[in-house]
Amino acid sequence: MRSERSGPVAGVVLAAGSSSRMGRNKLLFELSGEPLVRRTVRTAVDAGLEPVIVVLGHEADAIQAAVGGLQCRYVVNPGHTEGMNSSVCAGINALPPEASAAVVLLADMPFVSAAMIGTLVERFRAADALLVVSAYGGVNAPPMLYGRALFAELAGVEGKGCGRRMLRRHPEQAAIVDWPVAALADLDVPDDYERVKAQLEAH
Repeated sequence: MRSERSGPVAGVVLAAGSSSRMGRNKLLFELSGEPLVRRTVRTAVDAGLEPVIVVLGHEADAIQAAVGGLQCRYVVNPGHTEGMNSSVCAGINALPPEASAAVVLLADMPFVSAAMIGTLVERFRAADALLVVSAYGGVNAPPMLYGRALFAELAGVEGKGCGRRMLRRHPEQAAIVDWPVAALADLDVPDDYERVKAQLEAH
């Protein structure tokens, strides 16, 4: 088991959504001088995830251009209009065989840090858990880490790319890591962007 946990941990950044509630592609909004999607992919790279797979869909060319120059790979989810879970499946299926685990991230959570991702990886390497879940005041949300033993199920009919479903199926194999509720912030509507931008500028 120890050897299975010593291999590289990959990253899967979900960047395929259409941002319908925002009115235009939120992942291209600038925060602290860079597009939101680039900030997330850079964080994944800085955390040491290898490889980092960016799942594309809506405006794939623009998203790929926004993260150009970063050490990442791309996979297009042709079924991205079916929802986020289909993108999780696409990302998991694109992982190389040497990946011992994968951290799944949402591209629109700007307060997720490289240190947070690193903590998930440390918990995976040090424990028996196959699933390491982030919790924000009791709310389970990405980033979540999945051990290789769960890949086939997560991307298959049983898991359907749903982290919460996997947690319900394997509670005895899960470890929970608690984060401040403020780190859960994401961008869904225009007011979210203005609020998050102000928070980042204040810091």
